[in-house]
Amino acid sequence: MAANGSTSLDRKRLIASALCKHFYLDPKTFPENIAEDEITSFYTTILKSAKNDASVEVQDGVLQWIRYADGFPTDPQAFFEVLKGLNDTLADVSVLLGNGFTPSEADVIVFAVVHSSVIGLSNSDRQKLPHLLRWVDHIQNKVDFGDLLKKIVIEKVPFDFLKLYALRGAKSAGKVEIDSNAKKTVQSAKSADKPEADLNTKKSDAEATGDKKTDKKATQEKKKSPETEAVEKDKELSVSLLNIQVGLIRKAWKHPSADSLLVEEIDVGDAKLRQVVSGLAKYCSPEELTNRKVVLITNVKPGKLRDVASEGLVLCASNEDHTRVEPLLPPEGARPGERVSFSGVDGKPEDVLNPKKKQLEKITPHLFTDDKGVATFKGIPFMTSAGPCTSSIPKASIK
Repeated sequence: MAANGSTSLDRKRLIASALCKHFYLDPKTFPENIAEDEITSFYTTILKSAKNDASVEVQDGVLQWIRYADGFPTDPQAFFEVLKGLNDTLADVSVLLGNGFTPSEADVIVFAVVHSSVIGLSNSDRQKLPHLLRWVDHIQNKVDFGDLLKKIVIEKVPFDFLKLYALRGAKSAGKVEIDSNAKKTVQSAKSADKPEADLNTKKSDAEATGDKKTDKKATQEKKKSPETEAVEKDKELSVSLLNIQVGLIRKAWKHPSADSLLVEEIDVGDAKLRQVVSGLAKYCSPEELTNRKVVLITNVKPGKLRDVASEGLVLCASNEDHTRVEPLLPPEGARPGERVSFSGVDGKPEDVLNPKKKQLEKITPHLFTDDKGVATFKGIPFMTSAGPCTSSIPKASIK
């Protein structure tokens, strides 16, 4: 940066070229010295050309980020502090300007400015800027900068949906255990404050009735036959606990911060579309999923997957080595929102599955496609009003 704090010419040229990439414009259509103007000036020129509208005006939101770019420092100690501020700004958003996931001109301008600083960060410094790194990865995968800006390699951890679901349950169980221990501590303290005579009286009563309680408990345990235990275990593993419904994907797009994930808006017959995050990016494009019917579990506990809300689990068939993965396909004529049934299996689904009971983890090993590709639970087909749900992958696991 120049001593007067103005943006260097090279940096402005980079911003101008990045904006041309963003708007799919040929830089040669503009004067060679365009970057010698102030950023606001040449941005306005490029914007008018992109919109083919001479009266277009620069938004206040873009002006704010132009000022940010104009004052971005080059000194390592100074720019890291500024990057920390940007990281905080990005904590709850995917882009700098707008409400969705589509990069704006502000994102392109700021990305071009911070690129050289971010690419040189050490691993320890990168770990301090998770939201910034997520945004960087999103922008460089949404905007084709070509050879203008080298892609920044960002290490990402593969996402395991069932593991996350189990972790949620463990957290809930931990909270219950802590609350229970605290309650016991309070009760113990109250008991300690009572008169000794009162405690001795209770002790005598307990000794007098102790044998009766023991006998009663033993009798109840004897009454629990092996058949009863088997029935209870079957209930615990019953697919009827899952609310499995037919859905129609109305819209799908790439997850802003995870290459392996897609986000879908799915019609399940409710007034509001249901947003679901799925690990399908390596196997399906958003275009292939749009307007496709799927089968999904709608009573899993809602949560966020890499900062994006998810309210369901799309069921997919997978071959043994996971080289082929595809969503189950309801038959033609199956209605969005109708519940999938299983012949001979009765029961009402849980309102919301309890992760700490590991219900999903116990049931999914019994979901598979047969040799004809029909989806089944323990060999019983997934049935809709129009017929069974299927997959092109026979003898596949389903989860």
